[in-house]
Amino acid sequence: MPFFHDQDREALRRHYLEAWRKRRESLPMEPLEHQIATVVEQHPEYQAFVAGESDAVSRDFSPDGGQSNPFLHMGLHLALREQVSTNRPAGIAAIHAELCRRLGDPHAAEHRMIECLGEALWRSQRTGLPPDEAAYLESLGRLVNARK
Repeated sequence: MPFFHDQDREALRRHYLEAWRKRRESLPMEPLEHQIATVVEQHPEYQAFVAGESDAVSRDFSPDGGQSNPFLHMGLHLALREQVSTNRPAGIAAIHAELCRRLGDPHAAEHRMIECLGEALWRSQRTGLPPDEAAYLESLGRLVNARK
């Protein structure tokens, strides 16, 4: 399977649909497909959509219309998991571990953390500069330092 950064939006989305199909049919999967299917499995609200809604691959999602983009949300989970597994930026694995411990739920911890990741990416896109790792880690640190 090609890397995500080499793909257009529709090809990337097809990977989600294919990984979920393979999970549902108990077919062998590549490691990345397994990761994708696990994220879909943790989001029952997206499963019917990824299971084959006719416009899943081409559909546009408008934040103005209050629409959440399931591919963006699940992609942020995958990106965060990669960051944690490689501890890049340095310190994110410890933040993740502490937040998981405090919340008692790794998926809930990820949801809090992807809000910070999404904001960092949004700021980067807005300014045209690379993401500010220091600001990103600072926002993640506030999650750990905040009360439940």
